[in-house]
Amino acid sequence: MSETPNVPGRSGADDASGKAQAARFSGKTAWARNLQTPLREFLRTETGGAAVLLAGAVAALVWVNVDASSYDSLWHTRLAIRIGDAGVTLDLRGWVNSGLMTFFFFVVGLEARREWDLGELRERRRTALPLLAGLGGMAVAVAIYLAFNGGRSSAHGWGIAMSTDTAFALGLLALLGRRFPERLRAFMLTLLVVDDVASLLVIATVYTENLKVAPLLVAVAFYLVVIVARSIPVRIGFVYFVLGAGAWVGLLRSGVEPVVIGLAMGILTFAIPAERSSLERATERFREFREQPTAELARSVGAQLRSATSTNERLQQLWHPWTSYAIVPVFALANTGIAVNGALLSRAFTSPITLGILVGYVVGKPVGVTGGSWLVMRLSGGRLRPPVGWAAVAGAGTIAGAGFTVALLVATLAFDGPRLEEAKVGILSAVLGASLLTWLLFRATRRLPRRLRTLAVFGTAQPLIDLDREVDPERDHIRGPMEAPVTMVEYGDFECPYCGRAEPVVRELLRDFGDVRYVWRHLPLSDVHPNAQLAAEASEAAARQGAFWEMHDLLFDHQDALEPSDLMGYAEQLGLDAERFTNDVREHEGAAQIAEDVDSADISGVSGTPTFFINGQRHYGAYDIDTLTKAVVTAGARATITAS
Repeated sequence: MSETPNVPGRSGADDASGKAQAARFSGKTAWARNLQTPLREFLRTETGGAAVLLAGAVAALVWVNVDASSYDSLWHTRLAIRIGDAGVTLDLRGWVNSGLMTFFFFVVGLEARREWDLGELRERRRTALPLLAGLGGMAVAVAIYLAFNGGRSSAHGWGIAMSTDTAFALGLLALLGRRFPERLRAFMLTLLVVDDVASLLVIATVYTENLKVAPLLVAVAFYLVVIVARSIPVRIGFVYFVLGAGAWVGLLRSGVEPVVIGLAMGILTFAIPAERSSLERATERFREFREQPTAELARSVGAQLRSATSTNERLQQLWHPWTSYAIVPVFALANTGIAVNGALLSRAFTSPITLGILVGYVVGKPVGVTGGSWLVMRLSGGRLRPPVGWAAVAGAGTIAGAGFTVALLVATLAFDGPRLEEAKVGILSAVLGASLLTWLLFRATRRLPRRLRTLAVFGTAQPLIDLDREVDPERDHIRGPMEAPVTMVEYGDFECPYCGRAEPVVRELLRDFGDVRYVWRHLPLSDVHPNAQLAAEASEAAARQGAFWEMHDLLFDHQDALEPSDLMGYAEQLGLDAERFTNDVREHEGAAQIAEDVDSADISGVSGTPTFFINGQRHYGAYDIDTLTKAVVTAGARATITAS
């Protein structure tokens, strides 16, 4: 059914209308506002939070150098939370480091689970590469630190050189790596998750003193109750908060750094895409509420909407802005303050602690990340490759040298007094050094010849395929060259207004690129668009007479007129055999193919329209002309590398 391989000509009025519609659509789309991928939203929040984090660090440095006594007195203020005779008493810095930072690691756990369920790690064998790359970066950095501090008591601070700061790292990537592929951001995020998990394990074991078994068993018991409650499942968030708080207190009493419970709670939270059946039930509940707007039905609608969306995504949406814009900056404010003077700098830059941290991060991280990735590729015989090119992998390594949040947390556990000051100087210097090295690397990469630059940035690894069913020229509706290097598949609904707005954008894209193959697949959302199924069957009836694309265009040009009489009028306008067309629609001759498209959409995780797949990978985010053009160019570059 590959009718009309080229984009059919259109009248000047139609083109003007399409361009006007595309112009209205090329701004912030509903998809961009409301249907962001969790990864894209995570990165946007982190990169914005990096600026606030930097502001908190600068404010701490200014504050302590202007009035050190007020800075110290504030953070040493004791705060107690008590219920009867029981309670917890910590100074203000302790509440920030062990209390508020638990929520930060909870968000890290949520994102780790999302990557495991929906991201690159959903193909389990691919965990080997980012896992060993992350561990390699940590191992080399720690080895360098120990080379500077071997035989000294300061060797106990080796855990400082391990972790990368998520906010700083993703902020650097957004600032310096805008021309690098989205897959670098996913690869970078996976490294960060490995970093944070390993660092927390080190904190919980190496930097725990005077372990008390009884409170630890209490914490474990609370966590086991959480697991049981999740399997029931219990949907009341307050219950989990109370159980998590109980586990936190147990860890605190046991001597284990209690931020570990945040990560442990986060990784329990499934990241599951919305199912179309759940969305349809939500639509039914809303219709009932529209007819009878009662408080009881309002609660029912709210519950159905919540159940139709991922708990993981809802919790990230709730907590991620708080951690990025409030908790982590407050942590920086509480821990970055050091009185900077000539004596400190002179002492620090001759101190093995400062030098071990600085060289460990700036040199050890990129060497370890790149070397770990290369090792996995060699050991797998090339079956496992980095998802990006080697210049991008090296860039991920230099960015990983921006250790801050967890490094400061470990430093406060390992040292105090002058040694803590030296460690802080090393951590801050490493952030500056990693930023400079990343800028130099990315700038040098952009100066490479085009073909070499493309290979260095995109690499040769085969991406994960999200599309369930490959394109079949014998059954799919195709526009464009059959052997094009880029294939764009759209699941759409003729009555969907967002599909209507995307349509002129697709036409413009096909005009601009002569080497793109465009495929239409049906996904009529009959629960919200009553005429969508009939319109889809009408297009299939037209396809039986070789006029699918002509009918496709007419249906989108008249989305507000899709009644049976309208469809008959379009058939007559196209000069089709009216009797044959009517019989095919009446007998639902196209229903089987539409059902196959719907099944493939369900298996591919598609629940809304329009949804695009470009060379088998799902396209997330906006579908304006600039965004789709960038996605097509990226896919074309990768296809060219693979073909060669």
